[in-house]
Amino acid sequence: MAGKIRVLIVDDSALIRQMLTAMLSEDPELEVVGSASDPLIARERIKELNPDVITLDVEMPRMDGISFLRKIMKLRPMPVVMVSTLTQKGAEVTLEALEIGAVDFVGKPTIDMQQGMAGKKEEIISKVKAAARARVRVPADLNSPAQRPKVLAVPAGPGFRTTDRIVAIGASTGGVEALREVICALPADCPPILITQHMPVKFTESFAKRLDSMAALAVSEARDGERAVPGHVYIAPGGQHLELVRSGGTYGCKVYDGPLVSGHRPSVDVLFRSVAAQAGPNAVGAILTGMGRDGAEGLMAMREAGAMTLGQDESTALVYGMPRVAKEIGAVQVELPLSRIAEGILKHSSGG
Repeated sequence: MAGKIRVLIVDDSALIRQMLTAMLSEDPELEVVGSASDPLIARERIKELNPDVITLDVEMPRMDGISFLRKIMKLRPMPVVMVSTLTQKGAEVTLEALEIGAVDFVGKPTIDMQQGMAGKKEEIISKVKAAARARVRVPADLNSPAQRPKVLAVPAGPGFRTTDRIVAIGASTGGVEALREVICALPADCPPILITQHMPVKFTESFAKRLDSMAALAVSEARDGERAVPGHVYIAPGGQHLELVRSGGTYGCKVYDGPLVSGHRPSVDVLFRSVAAQAGPNAVGAILTGMGRDGAEGLMAMREAGAMTLGQDESTALVYGMPRVAKEIGAVQVELPLSRIAEGILKHSSGG
């Protein structure tokens, strides 16, 4: 992208507009070209200023952020980063926004707004930059993405078995929709699947429930000490690491607090390294869309332990960051478009 990334801030809070403007303006690669207190003003600002990225509040007067996002994606698709409260309601609305086509989101603190937002400066700047480079995805059905029916799963085929097999998947920016496509394409008798998706507290619970309502597999947040069984998907809770553990012939989940690893908690590297140690050649690992490098070293550990390792290709990744680094260091054995990741998982989970 030539020149600075032009950003328009849309938020009904004057304080948030001021803080976001100050934060983003400190980065030499970004230029805040304007702001708007509601979507109707924002609509005119978009026409006038032609921004590269919009930051969009969820709750605003005259028109809520979700309704405005639908209009943007229908009339002028562009990168949007949602700004939403870190609450259960905020999580559900944000997940809907990601389904509609938003690139990413930033959680707005519910207490001590000024200090809380200041602590998110680096995250906000990196997500706006990533959004500017992202491939904007426009869903076929913008009217009611939350009501998508269950997707027909890929048939397992002859020779498919789940005994002693384990699947580990890591994702970040763009992962909500990428994981939906992959998980909903897998059959109900798939091996246990452990997932680390970068998300804050409260958001993973809503995400798991949303996936569970769409997929043939049972999907839930992972619980410490829970047995990992075929036909189930276990998602790392926001703010906690997830590891695979093994006791005899039984797999299980270990969920715990701990320091940031590769800049994240939960960390994909933590999950992948545990799978390498506990499952070795009986595992399949997949690294999907996301910015940064979390998961690359862990996927390499899985490959070195004899596991099959897959990476999402550049043409279908919303942000080709994590898969790119994994490929560059030699961690990815097979690179596939998103539509074939589920097929790859099944192929390499088979006994044939």
